[in-house]
Amino acid sequence: MIMVPYAYTEFIDDLTYQVKNNIIPMSRIDDAVYRILRVKFTMGLFESPYADPSLVGELGKQEHRDLAREAVRKSLVLLKNGKSASSPLLPLPKKAGKILVAGSHADDLGLQCGGWTITWQGQTGNDNLNLTIPAPGPSVIQSVCKSVNCVVVLISGRPLVVEPYIGAMDAFVAAWLPGSEGQGVADALFGDYGFTGKLARTWFKSVDQLPMNVGDKHYDPLFPFGYGLTTEAKK
Repeated sequence: MIMVPYAYTEFIDDLTYQVKNNIIPMSRIDDAVYRILRVKFTMGLFESPYADPSLVGELGKQEHRDLAREAVRKSLVLLKNGKSASSPLLPLPKKAGKILVAGSHADDLGLQCGGWTITWQGQTGNDNLNLTIPAPGPSVIQSVCKSVNCVVVLISGRPLVVEPYIGAMDAFVAAWLPGSEGQGVADALFGDYGFTGKLARTWFKSVDQLPMNVGDKHYDPLFPFGYGLTTEAKK
């Protein structure tokens, strides 16, 4: 099965050349074809090659969305709640007069929808090599949290460096990558459900500490493995 996204004709020509010149044995091609066809026969794709139109109603089904939303709120990790334990900020009141939503994703539909497109092809590069919050995130956190009570919701697939800003935050939530049912974040922020999630990995203070694992001699994380504050749902 050819998975080359762009120069597939060159790939085919080169593969054909190598087979004809005994660089790649034909038995290797036969083995690859056998493995592909075996799966297709097992799945019955030759008998029923097309999708079953009667299952269209299953796509985006409410039960599926509800389950995804539940997964979002259960995976949230509350890492800070108030300047002190005696004065928690969360859950937020639903009848607050005004709530400012700030940050690069606040009013950008493209960023809110995530990194996908119909014609997208995967490629290398664009990794965040320094594990920091991209600009203008740090400046937004510092300026907003200096002016009003602020809840920082970090959308990220991994821990990032937040130690320089954690003191300015009133509350800090690791939301990971919530996907299509991101409303689950609001469910917990406003108290329809409580925060229950725990960290599945250690949250470091700086990249100089990496790699960092539980049991290391100098284990001194910002938040340890398994950490996570809890709140109760509002009744």
